[in-house]
Amino acid sequence: MTIEEIMKTAPVIPVIVVDDVAHAQPLARALVAGGLRVLEVTLRTPCALEAIRAMKAVDGAIIGAGTVTNEAELQAALDAGSEFIVSPGLTEPLGRAALREGVPFLPGIANAGDIMRGLDLGLTQFKFFPAMAAGGLPALKALAAPFGQCQFCPTGGIGVDTASEWLAFDPVLCVGGSWVAPRGAPDVAAVERTAREAAQLAR
Repeated sequence: MTIEEIMKTAPVIPVIVVDDVAHAQPLARALVAGGLRVLEVTLRTPCALEAIRAMKAVDGAIIGAGTVTNEAELQAALDAGSEFIVSPGLTEPLGRAALREGVPFLPGIANAGDIMRGLDLGLTQFKFFPAMAAGGLPALKALAAPFGQCQFCPTGGIGVDTASEWLAFDPVLCVGGSWVAPRGAPDVAAVERTAREAAQLAR
């Protein structure tokens, strides 16, 4: 799959922090059952790579690594079976490494210079991060105007109450959100219910 195809799979990509690998598969199963197949596991905890390996066994799940900041983390994420890579920002070394590996890559951008650096590498899909702190939807609309070829996944501070506003903006293919997968032991029924609501958001 391309990163564009991954972004179009569902309107919301859950941004997941796993503290206990025992939570990984039940959480992934609940999210997939609710209609959210694309799952971003952030590399923020010691068990994140193990969680990616565990979630890979869940039928229908498309598992990626988030918070990838350098080439070593990229390689570790790929070794764990990550099917796509998300980074909070964009450096040329990381971008070139992701392109060299041929892995779907969604780098974070917050300004026009970031987007131009991505375009120089041949990238046109970006994570707008941190979405709310970087100026919210008005900022993304202003940023997107000169870059009509680009598509975005805003992430950071977006919740169920604001996701639809972002998704109504044409260059936004999906949003990233942690509200569908709260940190800690998953309440499987609640996660599935929240995921189903998120999967039905209009784009």
